Amino acid sequence: MLFSLAGKVALVTGSSRGIGRACAEELAKLGAKVIVSSRKPEACDQVVAAIRAAGGEAVTIPCNVGRKDEVLALAEKAVAVWGHVDVLVCNAAVNPAMGPMAAGTDEQFDKILTANVKSQLWLCNQLLPQMAARGGGSVIVLSSIAGLIGQKTIGLYGISKAADAAIIRNLAVEWGRQGVRANAIAPGLIRTDMARALWENPAFHDAACKSSALGRIGEPREIAAAVCFLASDACRFLTGQTLVVDGGALIRDVFDGG
Repeated sequence: MLFSLAGKVALVTGSSRGIGRACAEELAKLGAKVIVSSRKPEACDQVVAAIRAAGGEAVTIPCNVGRKDEVLALAEKAVAVWGHVDVLVCNAAVNPAMGPMAAGTDEQFDKILTANVKSQLWLCNQLLPQMAARGGGSVIVLSSIAGLIGQKTIGLYGISKAADAAIIRNLAVEWGRQGVRANAIAPGLIRTDMARALWENPAFHDAACKSSALGRIGEPREIAAAVCFLASDACRFLTGQTLVVDGGALIRDVFDGG
C-alpha cells in the first residue's frame, strides 16, 4: 500500500495547532505513531488525546525549537519512545517581525534564523543517522512561498524560508544513497493562527484570493495531505524538491484582470 504509514514513527514539530496539528492527525490516520511536539505540553496533550480518540497512537514531547538543548533532548526522547523515527516533519517556525526588512532588529532576525533554520539542522543531524542505519526515512520541511517571491511585509521570514530549499537539497545529496529522502513544501496563504493577521485583513485576503488560480486561501489539512504523500512510499523516487501548494498563486496571470 503506497500511502500506508503503518509501522512508521513520525515526529512533527510545532504540532499543537494549525498545519502541524493537521499533519500529526493525518499521519496518524494513515497508521503512523506520532510524536506531537510544541512549546506548551498542555496544548500537545490535546492533540494527542484527539489522535487517541480516533484510534491512533501518539505521545507528547514538548520542545522550544529556539533552544538547542531542548531540540537535542527532543531527538533523543523521540528515538527512545518507539526505538526510531522514520518521518521528521520540521514545521515549527516563528515570525516576530512584520514590515520592511530595514525595520527588523538583529534580535528578531536571530530568533527567526534559529527557530526556522538552525533547529532543522540540529534535528536532522541527530535523527538522520538512525534513519540511514535502518535503511531510510523521510524529512519534510515546511517552507513557504514567501521564500520564493519578494514581498513587503515578511522579508526576514522569507529569507529563512528560502534557506529551506538549500537545506533539503543538501540533505538529499548527503543522505540519498542511504535511503533518506528530503523535501520541502511551500504553502501559500493558509488559514492558521500564525497567518491570522494576513487572512483576517480583508484587503490582503481579497488580494490573495484574486491572485490564486483557485480563488481562495488554503486550509491546514490541504498541506497535511502533501506531507502525508512525501512521507509515504508513494514518494520513494522524489527527493531534494520544494513542492509548492498555493492554490495556483505563483502561476496566475496577473494581467488577465480576473
